[in-house]
Amino acid sequence: MIEKEDPIISEEEAAQYDRQIRLWGLDAQKRLRGSRVLLAGLGGLGAEVAKNLILAGVKGLTLLDHEQVTEESCRAQFLVPVSARGQNRAQASLERAQNLNPMVEVHADPGRVEDKPDDFFLDFDAVCLTGCSRDLMVRVDQLCSQHKIKVFCGDVYGYYGYMFCNLGQEYSYVEEKPKVVKPSADSSDGPGPKKAKVDPNETTMVKKTASFCPLKEALEVDWTTEKAKASLKKTPLDYFLLHVLLKFRTDKGRDPDPQSSEEDGELLRQIRSDVLEALGLSGDLLNDDFISYCFSEMSPVCAVVGGVLGQEVVKALSQRDAPHRNFFFFDGRKGNGVVDYFGPN
Repeated sequence: MIEKEDPIISEEEAAQYDRQIRLWGLDAQKRLRGSRVLLAGLGGLGAEVAKNLILAGVKGLTLLDHEQVTEESCRAQFLVPVSARGQNRAQASLERAQNLNPMVEVHADPGRVEDKPDDFFLDFDAVCLTGCSRDLMVRVDQLCSQHKIKVFCGDVYGYYGYMFCNLGQEYSYVEEKPKVVKPSADSSDGPGPKKAKVDPNETTMVKKTASFCPLKEALEVDWTTEKAKASLKKTPLDYFLLHVLLKFRTDKGRDPDPQSSEEDGELLRQIRSDVLEALGLSGDLLNDDFISYCFSEMSPVCAVVGGVLGQEVVKALSQRDAPHRNFFFFDGRKGNGVVDYFGPN
């Protein structure tokens, strides 16, 4: 992680971020203002995350993407103009991204995230990976964990989306809680034990810590143990769906394509069976319904998942409020999301 000077909020910045400072305080905004973030992948989800981080007021945001702007890019994300078709997606997104907030240093990198050396990632306080392979996410997560760099991963597959975060083994943050007023000794509430009361008009800041595990451990839960089997009924099926979709990306080097929906649908069925068997689970755990709903990036789903993912990056960098630990799954068909923890324990 890079060494940072104590950030100073100028009068212009204080006016720009006035509502945020009122919401989470000047110290949190200073920490946010002193942070540099790497965002890999400028699809529909990446554009939403970029927008949220730029408006929140990080110090710098690097947009990393080697892909070219396609017709689907223009439909899924709002940072690239229609006239930019064929151009690099990060560079084509730069102008509109920068115009969102001139106070943030926004840079575009047209390189491949897979080709970046380890030292490249150490220049950031947080790394957010979208559209990346499982192997790459595991590699970057392990590297960043060793250097206390916060890691976020996310993707949208049709109506489904997820977010993962690893903030380290001991992440500290503060949370605002209603102030508890202890009863005085001369209280006139009558006989009997005196109970503490909550004063809704006053709050206090409570320091807390949370522990996170690497992505590799989160994806390698042993489902053959009795404890894991007992918790299976409460486990969101989206977790196992994520395994299937990441395996598809590994095998094909891409995500399910609507242009080859029949072929990809058959492959998804086979991968589902292979993945669940490898995990020691029944193939009936995921029925065929998911196959029709995991093609392309749905803009409304990108907005929801991108909002949550951007929010979690802001919370982690500002060290304000409880983080989502460690997965968030969203199902656009049902219109609901769930937070759950997966790891060695």
